[in-house]
Parts: sequence; C-alpha cells; structure tokens
Amino acid sequence: MQLSPIDALVYSMVIAAVSDRDITDRELDRFAALISRWPVFETFDIAQLPQVASDCVDLINKGGLDALLVAISDALEPRLQETAYALAVEITTVDLKLNQEELRLLEMIRDAFSIDRLTTAAIETSARIRHRRL
Repeated sequence: MQLSPIDALVYSMVIAAVSDRDITDRELDRFAALISRWPVFETFDIAQLPQVASDCVDLINKGGLDALLVAISDALEPRLQETAYALAVEITTVDLKLNQEELRLLEMIRDAFSIDRLTTAAIETSARIRHRRL
C-alpha cells in the first residue's frame, strides 16, 4: 500500500489515539488544532479527516499495526518521520498520562522510523512541557 505523506502523518495521530482504545474529546480537539496550525497540513482538507481516520482503522484491522507502521515509514522521508513521531506524542500526551499501550506504541514507532533516541527524547520532553498545567 502506498500512502501520501499527509495521510501518513494523519495515520500517525490516529494510531496514537486508538492505542488505548479510547479516543477522548481532548484527543479530538488536539487533532483539529494540529491540523489547523501545523504548516505540514496546509493542503489537507479537515473535512477529509473522518474518512482518512476510518481508512487507517480499516488498515489496522486488515493488516495489523506493524504493516501500517511500515507503510507510514515508507511514505515519509526521515524529517517527516520526526514530524509523525511528534504528532503521535502530541496525541498520547494530551491527557497528561501515558498508559502501557501508549508507551508501547511510541516504542514501536521509534523502532519503525529513522529517528535517533536523543531526538525522540527531545520531542517527548517538549510535548510534556507544552501540556503541563498548574
């Protein structure tokens, strides 16, 4: 399967949201905020989000998460793999706690993508700082 880079980026958010089987309102709000604010999505039509998300879930159910991560990785050049990882981290950290499924997913993404450990640590730290509350 060949994904477009934008679909691959959206897929990274979808798999992060469904990793704990429970998509929260906060996660949905973060989807909209990221898509509307990040320059990488400037050509993405937000109205396509439900269909793209549904396609992603169908692919997980048909081929499994490992195959989907390979397809996402293949669709993205290394600098966009970092962006995809950052998007997944943004979605998983929005509720300020990471459960075991979310941690495992982030580990799987790190393994599938060409991102060094120092970069992933920086992305994770910056997301935690952004989501902090008083």
